[in-house]
Amino acid sequence: MVRILAFGDIHSDKRKARQLALQAKKEKVDLVILTGDLTYNDDLSGIIGPFSKEGIKVLVIHGNHEDSSCLNVLEELYDNAKSVHGKYHIHDYVGFFGAGGADCYPIPTTESDIEKMLNKAHGDLVKNGKNLRKKVMIAHHHPKGSSSEFSGFAGSSSVRNAIEKFRPDLALFSHIHEASGMEDKIGNSRALNVSRKGFIIDL
Repeated sequence: MVRILAFGDIHSDKRKARQLALQAKKEKVDLVILTGDLTYNDDLSGIIGPFSKEGIKVLVIHGNHEDSSCLNVLEELYDNAKSVHGKYHIHDYVGFFGAGGADCYPIPTTESDIEKMLNKAHGDLVKNGKNLRKKVMIAHHHPKGSSSEFSGFAGSSSVRNAIEKFRPDLALFSHIHEASGMEDKIGNSRALNVSRKGFIIDL
């Protein structure tokens, strides 16, 4: 079993990061998944550090409030941080792959770029992952047609198409804060908006 803590939309909230790090330690999680929107105004300090202090690995993508270059900075600053934007990670035969960004203000990522990165990440995972028990897809933007669209903000066609095409056991995303905890079934995939709340999930 792999236990994860998944959240996003933390927007430079250092207090929230400390709370989630303590929760991760208490729940004995193996990995933390951060689904983007780490910052407001590019303030990256204090978001990964609390998890580093507890020795917990963080898989991270960017949202629409930072660009992908921040992921390189985090990887350089923290040994426990790993970008999965267009990349993959395997932990105990569970494969994680992802793509960050959303096609909206203030720092848009085009739908074609999201599609390209998801295709690359999944392709590399399948090529290099042997005997995977489960697959987890990580995005920032919610999928088109999901419950998160109650907000009036359209979902991503690229994220939706990737879920339908790659059929992950679990798809995690955020972007719409008020949709935290809303869940959909897309094909056989569980699609969950984690946003700021933080969800413990056993895989």
